[in-house]
Amino acid sequence: MTNRNNSKPHILDGGTGSGTAAHDVAAQESLRLLGYGGANLIAPLDDAVHDVAIVGGGQSGVTTAYALRRAGVSNVTVLDAGDGEPDLAWRARARMRTLRTPKTISGPELGNPALTFQAWYESIHGAGAFDAIDRIATADWADYLTWFRRQVGVEVRRGVRVTGVEPVEPGRIRLHLADAHRTWTEDARKVVLATGVSGTGTPNVPRVVRALPRNLYAHTADAIDFAALRGKSVGVLGAASSAFDAAATALEAGAAEVHVYTRRPELVVAPIAGARPNSLVQDVFHLVDDGERWRQRWEWAARGANVPPESVERAAAFPNYHLHVAAEWTSASQRRGRVIVDAADGARTFDFVIAGTGYQQDPATRPELAAIAPHIARWSDAYTPPEGLESDLLGSAPYLGAGYEFTEKVPGSAPWLADIHVFSIGASTSFGLPVGDIPSLRVGIPRLVDAITRDLVLADLDRARTVAVGAGR
Repeated sequence: MTNRNNSKPHILDGGTGSGTAAHDVAAQESLRLLGYGGANLIAPLDDAVHDVAIVGGGQSGVTTAYALRRAGVSNVTVLDAGDGEPDLAWRARARMRTLRTPKTISGPELGNPALTFQAWYESIHGAGAFDAIDRIATADWADYLTWFRRQVGVEVRRGVRVTGVEPVEPGRIRLHLADAHRTWTEDARKVVLATGVSGTGTPNVPRVVRALPRNLYAHTADAIDFAALRGKSVGVLGAASSAFDAAATALEAGAAEVHVYTRRPELVVAPIAGARPNSLVQDVFHLVDDGERWRQRWEWAARGANVPPESVERAAAFPNYHLHVAAEWTSASQRRGRVIVDAADGARTFDFVIAGTGYQQDPATRPELAAIAPHIARWSDAYTPPEGLESDLLGSAPYLGAGYEFTEKVPGSAPWLADIHVFSIGASTSFGLPVGDIPSLRVGIPRLVDAITRDLVLADLDRARTVAVGAGR
């Protein structure tokens, strides 16, 4: 069992990607004035139990830990399977040049101006620099998140994989953990799954691609060696953002040719200046009745994930880029170390293929959730859609409660599921927007933390009603 993270926020000396020392001091002062890192307000249960274990050390996991500490919950551990920050999604798998969300969207700072991206960026590049950029560069956002994590003093235990989850007694969840050297278990009263785009499922690799030898294909979720594709022919299945980002990255790495395939008759390109969804309406999506939530999510899926025009233009700038519409793949086979793809518009041979085909969110497909998956309610358990609106993909997603918690497939059979919260793309069917993305942090993290602290405090009422001032742990 590791020790609790009792460290106080500390002033940084800047470092690679950090802001200036003067702004670091200002950021620390803002945290001091807010009383950040004070007493732990949750009465100790057992020295061997975390109050909250967060699985995932990316932007959602770190922001959750920060928000919990602001709320007086400091007995928190953050686990991440990656060996270091270069393994985090924004550095390893985010292949777009800039963020797709507007630069003014609130992020992990949760209302503290000194911790915003703008304050950090201008401390490095000068006053007015933020106004001069159209979108935030992906590399800058990754550097900002590193700076933010250090400022708020969140320690991430890296290289630690969760291999299993199980209840052991009322109010206690056991995590089975592994690193490169050993396996062990730790207990927590609450667990938050902040696992990004993989969420409660896995990359959605179509059967036609899965039939290939593993060295001949990748999903956009994988760490792809694009340098190895120099001079090679590449086929990309899918025409949403991640597919086009992978196609452009391959072209920029020197691929001989890249062919992008979509089964749709035309690309679904996002309008350059189209109307944006009303964020206030999105904030209450989870309170809308199931039928309306399903209808909206079904219609979104039926339209197809769109692709930003800049992503299309980035690939289309290359003469060796080719787009195939109305070209569903019917088969893919290996011959002499290459891939022969039969599509609706004919056959073609590639050296490597990439599936940009999104993710599915069935908890039964996550190894660490497999043992508890039979108890978890899916949307297919909670709601039967009308004829014509069926969707296996939506139906297999977990049906979550208002605090992002798992719910029971059979009422009364597994009440401990309410102690496992999902703040990732796995919550999107229930909450209507990509949970875990930047726009979801502003309201979603406080809602999650409110639910966690409410449950912990109510469970503790018969044990302790006071906390010693200055008794931070």
